[in-house]
Amino acid sequence: MSTSDENDALRPRYGSVLDGVERLTAEEMDERRQQNMAYEYLCHLEEAKRWMEACLNEDLPPTTELEEGLRNGVYLAKLGNFFAPQVVSVKRIYDREQTRYKATGLHFRHTDNVIQWLNAMADKGLPKIFYPETTDIYDRKNMPRCIYCIHALSLYLFKLGLAPQITDLYGKVAFTEEEINNMKSELEKYNIQMPAFSKIGGILANELSVDEAALHAAVIAINDAIDHGEPQGTMAAMRNPNAMLLNLDESASQHYQDTLFQAKAEKVANSRKRIGENADAERDVYEELLTQAEIQGNVNKVNLSNALGSTEQALLSGDMDKLYEALSTPALGLKSLQSKNKEWYLKQLMADREAKEQNTPGEALTKDELQSGVDVANGVAEGYLKMLKAVDRINAAIKKGVAEDTVNELMNPEAQLPQVYPSAAELYQRELLSLQQQSPEGSLTHPELLVAVEMLSSVVLINEALNVGDRAAVWKQLSSTVTGLSNVEDEYAQRYMDELMRLKAAAREEGSDYLTWNDIQACVDQVNSTVQEEHERIAAIGLINEALDEGDPKKTLEALQHPAAKLTDVDPSIAQHYFDKLLEARREKAHFSQKKTGLLMIKRHAVRETRDPSAVLWLDEIQEAILRANKDTEEALQFSQAIQAINEAVDSGDAVQTLAALRAPGASLYGVTPECAQTYQQDLAKIKQDKNNEGDNGSEWMKHWVKGGHNYYYNLQTKEGTWDEPSEFVQNNSQLNKDEIQSVVSGVTAAYNREQLWLANESLIAKLQARCRGYLVRKGLKERLDFLKTQDPAIKCIQAHWKGYKERKAFRDRKQYLKDHTGDAVKIQSMVRMHQARKKYRDRLKYFKDHIDDVVKIQAFIRANKARDDYKTLINADDPPMAVVRKFVHLLDHSDQDFQEELELMRLREEVITNIRSNQQLENDLNLMDIKIGLLVKNKITLQEVVSHSKKLTKKNKGELSNLMMMNKQKGGLKALSKEKREKLEAYQYLFYLLQTNPTYLAKLIFQMPQNKSTKFMDSVIFTLYNYASNQREEYLLLKLFKTALQEEIKSKVDQIQEIVTGNPTVIKMVVSFNRGARGQNALRQILSPVVKEIMDDKTLNIKTDPVDIYKSWVNQMESQTGEASKLPYDVTPEQAMSHEEVRNRLEASIKNMRTVTDKFLSAIVVSVDKIPYGMRFIAKVLKDTLHEKFPDATEDELLKIVGNLLYYRYMNPAIVAPDAFDIIDMSAGGQLTTDQRRNLGSIAKMLQHAASNKMFLGDNAHLNPINEYLTNSYQKFRRFFLAACDVPSLEEKFNVDQYSDLVTVSKPVIYISIGEIINTHTLLLDHQDAIAPEHNDPIHELLEDLGEVPTIENLIGENPLPPDDPNKEMMGKTEVSLTLTNKFDVPGEANAEMDAKTLLLNTKRLIVDVIRFQPGETLSEILETAASPEQEAEYQRAMQRRAIRDAKTPEKMKQAKPVVDDSLTLQGKKDKIKSNLQRLAELGKVHPENRYQDLINDIAKDIRNQRRYRQRRKAELVKLQQTNAALNSKTSFYNVQIDYYNQYIKTCMDNLASKGKVSKKPGDNKAKKSKQASQKYTAARLHEKGVLIEIEDLQTNQCCKNSMTEKWDNSNKKLAHKVDLSFGFKNVHFEISPSEVVGVFEIKAKFMGVHLETLMLEYQDLLQLQYEGVAVMKLFDRATVNVNLLIFLLNKKFYGK
Repeated sequence: MSTSDENDALRPRYGSVLDGVERLTAEEMDERRQQNMAYEYLCHLEEAKRWMEACLNEDLPPTTELEEGLRNGVYLAKLGNFFAPQVVSVKRIYDREQTRYKATGLHFRHTDNVIQWLNAMADKGLPKIFYPETTDIYDRKNMPRCIYCIHALSLYLFKLGLAPQITDLYGKVAFTEEEINNMKSELEKYNIQMPAFSKIGGILANELSVDEAALHAAVIAINDAIDHGEPQGTMAAMRNPNAMLLNLDESASQHYQDTLFQAKAEKVANSRKRIGENADAERDVYEELLTQAEIQGNVNKVNLSNALGSTEQALLSGDMDKLYEALSTPALGLKSLQSKNKEWYLKQLMADREAKEQNTPGEALTKDELQSGVDVANGVAEGYLKMLKAVDRINAAIKKGVAEDTVNELMNPEAQLPQVYPSAAELYQRELLSLQQQSPEGSLTHPELLVAVEMLSSVVLINEALNVGDRAAVWKQLSSTVTGLSNVEDEYAQRYMDELMRLKAAAREEGSDYLTWNDIQACVDQVNSTVQEEHERIAAIGLINEALDEGDPKKTLEALQHPAAKLTDVDPSIAQHYFDKLLEARREKAHFSQKKTGLLMIKRHAVRETRDPSAVLWLDEIQEAILRANKDTEEALQFSQAIQAINEAVDSGDAVQTLAALRAPGASLYGVTPECAQTYQQDLAKIKQDKNNEGDNGSEWMKHWVKGGHNYYYNLQTKEGTWDEPSEFVQNNSQLNKDEIQSVVSGVTAAYNREQLWLANESLIAKLQARCRGYLVRKGLKERLDFLKTQDPAIKCIQAHWKGYKERKAFRDRKQYLKDHTGDAVKIQSMVRMHQARKKYRDRLKYFKDHIDDVVKIQAFIRANKARDDYKTLINADDPPMAVVRKFVHLLDHSDQDFQEELELMRLREEVITNIRSNQQLENDLNLMDIKIGLLVKNKITLQEVVSHSKKLTKKNKGELSNLMMMNKQKGGLKALSKEKREKLEAYQYLFYLLQTNPTYLAKLIFQMPQNKSTKFMDSVIFTLYNYASNQREEYLLLKLFKTALQEEIKSKVDQIQEIVTGNPTVIKMVVSFNRGARGQNALRQILSPVVKEIMDDKTLNIKTDPVDIYKSWVNQMESQTGEASKLPYDVTPEQAMSHEEVRNRLEASIKNMRTVTDKFLSAIVVSVDKIPYGMRFIAKVLKDTLHEKFPDATEDELLKIVGNLLYYRYMNPAIVAPDAFDIIDMSAGGQLTTDQRRNLGSIAKMLQHAASNKMFLGDNAHLNPINEYLTNSYQKFRRFFLAACDVPSLEEKFNVDQYSDLVTVSKPVIYISIGEIINTHTLLLDHQDAIAPEHNDPIHELLEDLGEVPTIENLIGENPLPPDDPNKEMMGKTEVSLTLTNKFDVPGEANAEMDAKTLLLNTKRLIVDVIRFQPGETLSEILETAASPEQEAEYQRAMQRRAIRDAKTPEKMKQAKPVVDDSLTLQGKKDKIKSNLQRLAELGKVHPENRYQDLINDIAKDIRNQRRYRQRRKAELVKLQQTNAALNSKTSFYNVQIDYYNQYIKTCMDNLASKGKVSKKPGDNKAKKSKQASQKYTAARLHEKGVLIEIEDLQTNQCCKNSMTEKWDNSNKKLAHKVDLSFGFKNVHFEISPSEVVGVFEIKAKFMGVHLETLMLEYQDLLQLQYEGVAVMKLFDRATVNVNLLIFLLNKKFYGK
């Protein structure tokens, strides 16, 4: 490390060989010299470092590390940008921040930086003699050369005035002995001669194209004049033309003299210091003299200093003319000065000077700062003029009245207006036009436009925020001063937004897109008025409570009837009962509050004495008391009338009437039994008779004690009642009251019930007796079993004796029976012997028969061996004999099985294509259905729109789909039976055959269209054209197209190899999509399904690699388990999270699990090379080869990373991340992966992606550094996997396809394409035909000319023209037809045979096959020369007749592409035809008579072998199509299940909608609602105790204001003001939590003193999501802060029982 110091004594003196008294040896002197050289070079390094730092204004590496730091060329390129920005732009500097260099070291592209530096020096004219080589720097072969060049460059730039002068630091910096020794070692490694830094000035002078002697003489004269110290003499010497000095100023001669004298003195001092320390060094005259470059540089330096002083003076004077003159000084060299901008220059530079004066007082502006100020002023001036013009255009557009033009002008950047939103063009036009008309001048100025646009844009933002429900954005704009709204209160923000939401919805229904500024201001005023009404209502509630405190029922009634209270159903006639009920409610509330606070109050009037603030009645309690009093009155009247009805019924003597009266609901009697009706009548009549006997006082009034403990007075005459006791009240003594009636009913019913009890017990007594008898029987049986168990040994002994006796008796009887039948036994034995003899004879006969079969088998085996030998000869021999070929020539015939298999193949192919297109349509509809249901859930669309779309999801059976594919019989359609339509059909068949077999056309067409259109074109047309590669021929052609298109895209569009990864190449995207679909789905499923299922089945697996996520999960887990708030902070940094041991342990376990499961995936992938579809591997090979061809310098690792990006990242990675989306796993309809499963799979995919690209975890992922070693090892496995994947055979070898393949197939190629696709393709080809086929004789031009103009859909279908917007037109475009493809330019016939040697050769081979089958011979020449016998001729004619019959039965689409010719000829005629053809072929060089046409026989043998391979491929293709069809049918079934699932969902929605529309409005329905789960009510204080509620803004937990004039509750943005003696705090804030009708959604109501403030719908799923994301707290009602974990704990406990 170097340090600066002016005192030479502080530097270790390595520079002198005379140090010390002793004389040094030669070795020591050489050592000292080398040390001096090393020290001097270190000084030059420090000089270069400081000069570059001054130029670049950034720090460079330490001096000892500078050489290594310059190798990447970054600092050199930045230096080039400093003095030649037009040559070296900052953007072109590779690895500008050196991140690549710090991570992986040098890269070959770093040499570009060095080259740019060299180009910059060349641009400025630095002589080439100083330039280093690129390898001198990049490979560090000669770094002193680079430092030497930097010194020369500094002097040269100083001369040009472009850079400061480099400082001579020799002897002024100190280095340690170790640093000098290290540098000495480095210089020895270079093994070069150190450049002469002191001679740079002389060399620069020598390089000038002038007289060198005259120049040196002039420079020496100037140096002499400087020494004399006379400014005039120095000036005269400098004016010498030979000195070549420029920009000399006579007035600055003294300044020149002083500056040059000082510069020379410093140079002399430095030079003598070097001489003193190194006397033997070679000296140069310019070591002590100033060079021409140094003189010119100092002159420029003086001129610049003077010019800056003049500019400073001009700025201080404030004279813009003087300032412009100073700026125009050549010494400054300022660019882009314009005299018209003088005023702007003065303003800008004055502002810059004032800003600099604040930071660095006393310093003038530098040249760069002046240039920057000039540039800014030019820009401002130009912008101002453009702004004035833009304002004129805006006013003109507003007057014109076209909203779109107005918005376009407003959005013009030149107008310098705030952001404008084009969607609201009409709003801008309407409002600005109104302002313009109000303006006196008839036009708007820029300030007026600025304010107006700001306000209108703010209104637009409010409308857009309302559309998406973004409340934060709405409030931001409402409260913004830019919007210009008045009387906007922060406390009412929520109310403003709710009202605006409602207004917006109403405006949308009326067809208005935007709320205007006036609408918004009116809404604000309305909300303010509503809140004021609510304040008045609170005051009215206070009046009611005051009236209750005073005990005045009349005053209470007046308070209840106060309009501000808005209480309903207040009846003045029952005022006393209202008063009683309200007092009762207060007592109950006070009693409940006292029990909770532990204060036991006994007397009812204690409320007033204690003054408990909880005894204050709230709005809902008052309203409830009123309704309860009204209900009590109604029930009391009904009760009194029911008692009177019972008395009247008893008086009438009718038992039935009495029973009906007793059972009346109003009487509230219990235990009434219909069977006792007569007894009730008798007993009640008797009691009443007794009352009458005692005397009737004739009173009209009855007093009833009703529910609630109140007396109700009822008039028997008027049948009306009152709660107030009538004056002179007397109770009627002849009427039965409720207690007397209930006593009679209870007594009679009890007697009846006892009587019925005995009657009902008869069956019970019988059952009791039966049970007793059963018990006795079971007891006897158990005793008997117990006895037998005790006698078990004796019983076994008796049984054993008995069984032995029976066996012995049976044996004796059998023996006696055999003795009695001895003759019969002899006879049986003789018959057995006879049977054995006969069997031996029959076996002998069978042996001979078996021997005969063996002989037959042996003979057949010998014949088979001979046939196999012949077939091996046919296959392996280079020239198979004619006899062998003749034996197998019959294999070329097409059997019935061939035709059946071909028909089955075509049927399956058609069905597969139908299913693919059907599934694609179903999948698109289902995806759209997903979106619509999502929008329905978010209330963005209506249910009717979803139902409308669901009708499209119909399950089409195969019959319906087949009908869509057939158009053969349509009247007037493309396949109509007319010559015109037939020609049109054939023209399209010719065109699509050419497109299918020649990939160049489609490859060029793809890149002629925009990417979005080309992708859609490939999806719809290209895959259809190749039948989704349903057979090998079409797969071969499709891959050939992919190959051609990919090569074209790389050659024309890829400039950097990484663009394949960073971009989204069209062909790559289509290849991956195609092979990951039906073609490669099974492969991906086989590779990934087992490991994916294993991961999904492991419920314990939880991979988290983010320390913050792990920390939050840990905190959430602790809070959920304990139900208490954690003391740990919620928001932490990764470093803070890692400081916890639990987090580190969990992270370590998670990394271990991730490595384990990732290894399983990696193992499954690397062994699956053979399972990857051939198409993917082939395209990977093409990609690798094409990139290597275009970028030959690219390493194999770079190419393999590109291949890995294709095979893993694009093909496999999405299937790992979303296995349900790619059918890797089976999911039921509506099923989905859990969040943990998706995160686990995403982490695994990220690991595999890093391993495949050899990318390490660095920076923010530094905590994952332990995995890097594993990633490196995994990359090697991936590398071998990618190499193996690219090792595939060519297309021709894989599919065995050549130019004759289409000529020998049984069936013609058929495609199934829609009418719309035909028209689109035709249109695109016409639009781009010159681009895809620039040659005028290209066949496609002829085909397009035959087709003519593009027909309409109706024309091709044969329907009448439809309007453009007819929905049926789109459906008609989807109608499909089948096209049998044919090659127009290969038509068989005599004329074509003469022109086409290939066709002639093919026809000749067919004739030869027909001949050699019926006429034997050793060679073809022998057969042709030998005449055919009559038998051979007859056999040949029979074969031709059979062929004709078979061809007649063959379906049209199964006939050969090339019809067989010459079947009408005789055998001899065909032989003559063969001779003629052979002669023509020989002339064309296709056959050679000298080898007896063996080449043709070899071709026929090859055709036989190919025919066999074709049959094998066909069988394999049948199996493959059957499997594909089964998979497609399975997928169709899955889609149908999803359709059922969606239909059920929609049905449920419709049912819910219907049920909501039928809700009864009767009062009695309220009872049914009480059956649902009860709601939970809490005060804010209680929730705060539980830890659920953390705080409420502007309201303290113990806040209390007695006898105050104003109290503030700031939740839901409302103010409450009152003048009553109340105590407000958390206890007066109530929250009611109740489950809604939707499962998992809770309704939270907030009340303050009974006034309902706001209702919030809270989704339980949102809480769980917040907990999962680690969010610990959330806001309710924008004011109340709650703990998320404890709120979940509370909901689980109260509503889910957890």
